[in-house]
Amino acid sequence: MIPDFQTLMRPVLECASQGEVYIGNVVEDLAQKFGLTSEERNELLPSGKQDRFSNRVNWAKSYLKQAGMVVPTKRGYFTITSQGQAALNSGKEINNNYLKQFAEFQEFQSRTKEYEEILIGGSNISSIPETNATPDEVLREAHKKINATLSADLLDRLRSASPAFFEHVIVSLLLAMGYGGTSEQAGRALGRSGDDGVDGVIDQDPLGVDQIYVQAKRYAEGNNISSGALREFFGALSLKKAQKGIFVTTSAFTTSAIETAKGLGMRIVLIDGVELTRLMLRYNIGCRNEDTLYLKKVDEDFFEWGGD
Repeated sequence: MIPDFQTLMRPVLECASQGEVYIGNVVEDLAQKFGLTSEERNELLPSGKQDRFSNRVNWAKSYLKQAGMVVPTKRGYFTITSQGQAALNSGKEINNNYLKQFAEFQEFQSRTKEYEEILIGGSNISSIPETNATPDEVLREAHKKINATLSADLLDRLRSASPAFFEHVIVSLLLAMGYGGTSEQAGRALGRSGDDGVDGVIDQDPLGVDQIYVQAKRYAEGNNISSGALREFFGALSLKKAQKGIFVTTSAFTTSAIETAKGLGMRIVLIDGVELTRLMLRYNIGCRNEDTLYLKKVDEDFFEWGGD
């Protein structure tokens, strides 16, 4: 299990007590100390640009610096201060509550609150209940909750929409995902009698030489797609001599249906309600971007010059 950043404060301080240390080496040493598996060590943040453990070690170091317990010596290197050594010698747990006793950390929190009021109109992030998560993890978790609520809303709307509109949504999504190229007629909802068991068709190329057929079932939660429905779709695809199909539902697929799809002789992709709304959010189908938040960090290269 990856330790939270407050748990890492004392170990980071212990590393710094050995003399000038490089943050990259501290990360590797602590990964071994906590016995992280290769999967845990390589687990990435949602951005995909940094691993979670390194992120937490850096946050621990940053908070220790704000409390006057470590000081940077050169790019990527730092060492312990007398205040930090005293904290180690005390034997007490080192976390945010412990850091609050120091004037440097109090000043840091005061500055943070002042910046919050200036930058975001008085909203006080410091009023968020204390957790063991790093500030960026708190933000990402809030983002997940917002998207989860939005996904549930999208699913409810799809289930109450007309079958024709639902089919239109599916075709629009597939076009947004890049299927069909740039042709305006690349995707179309069928939805007519005599459609031979398919609800839509997507041209994979501008000339329509290769096509993907779509089956769309607008079902309520709990009314899951069975293996029989998959076999019927397989039969419809066979009649059209199709090699690829996509089966979409607002509910879910039974275990037997999933196994049936895997065992069929052609490629059938299954998209359930959860995956459907995830794709809608990603490709802005039925939703739009309301605001954009950028997570910034210090550019070490910029400050390396130092004016010497």
